[in-house]
Amino acid sequence: MPVKLGPAGVPLSCKGRTIVEGMDDIISLGLETMEVQTVRMVAPNHFEQYWQAGVLANKTEFEMNIHGPYYSELLGNRVERGRSLAKIESTLQAARTINARHITLHAGHYGGMSPGSAANEQVANVFAGVVDRVAEIWHDDEDEFPVFPWIKDGTPSKIGIETSGRQELWGSLEEVLEVVNHVEGTIPVLNIAHIHARGHGKMRTSEDYGELFDQVRETIGTKEFYCHFSGVEHRTGNAMHYTQIKKSDLNFEPLAEFIVEDGGWLDITLISDSPLLEHDAMYMLQSIEKSRHRQLERKARENRRRALAAQTGTTPAALAAKEAQQAALRPNAQQAATKEAPKEDAKAEPEASTEAETAALPEEKPAKKAPKKKASKAKAEEKNDDVFDFEEDDDDLF
Repeated sequence: MPVKLGPAGVPLSCKGRTIVEGMDDIISLGLETMEVQTVRMVAPNHFEQYWQAGVLANKTEFEMNIHGPYYSELLGNRVERGRSLAKIESTLQAARTINARHITLHAGHYGGMSPGSAANEQVANVFAGVVDRVAEIWHDDEDEFPVFPWIKDGTPSKIGIETSGRQELWGSLEEVLEVVNHVEGTIPVLNIAHIHARGHGKMRTSEDYGELFDQVRETIGTKEFYCHFSGVEHRTGNAMHYTQIKKSDLNFEPLAEFIVEDGGWLDITLISDSPLLEHDAMYMLQSIEKSRHRQLERKARENRRRALAAQTGTTPAALAAKEAQQAALRPNAQQAATKEAPKEDAKAEPEASTEAETAALPEEKPAKKAPKKKASKAKAEEKNDDVFDFEEDDDDLF
């Protein structure tokens, strides 16, 4: 179950803003991949840092990926399509330089076409040409192998077709799978936030993720998945903008649960598109670790239950039922204890108040000694002296 996580771009916490420094920070965080962003253009003056990133990725087996231009018009007229392909060409060149495993691309608006087989066929034709161009670039000049050692023994980057998050954009899950199924060298890029938004908030349980990955596997027969994840604000089946994961109705815990419990067959790369980038990537990593820890605890309980059942001659199911019954009784016992506590406190209050009052009283004064009497009158007044002494004490008390 290989799972690789990383941010979409240089980490926010990175003091330097170059790709290589970003890679260093990502590795120090325990993450294993990143996606270089060329969403608007590829600057020629970035070539040196792209090459340095490629060398580092090749030596450390760090997975590099790249995102092409967001704004594409592959379903537009000839001029619009040519303009989009020129931007994609720059991305392909950069992908070879950084040793990218995946290149993520968009198709764009439907233009003058309607959703259906005609639009899918045109998109498929365009991406078939992009795949051919990647192969040409990858093996363009054998003299460059010393500069790009990963080209000689490696394979060309895979062209990823990303699901879109708006109804007016080509790229529903079904459309992407149909094109990928017909164009060799392409893969689906599952943007979970887009799928969630376009499906009116459909990704909510681990079963939903199971259905999603099963649908992809049954359609194109793959075990390798490239996914984007973030929180998303959506309305009427359209993604409005990305948010941090904890502020969205798209939770990561169900996906983490699916990966741990049922995703042993997956080879998945998860890219954080969140505005928090590496922070939410780390949050996803921690969620997967927590799910894995819960799984280990559950298996340990099951093993202990089976061993105890063998010793006592009962069944694990009977022991599980007994444990559940005892767990259900605990809250009732706690509630009963909580109800009894005030009564005990009430009984203890008078004693406590009496002690407090006693402590507040002034100290008793020693009884005044009776004046010495004459010997002749001592016996006659002895009784009266005792009474007088008690009355003085009584006055002191009250």
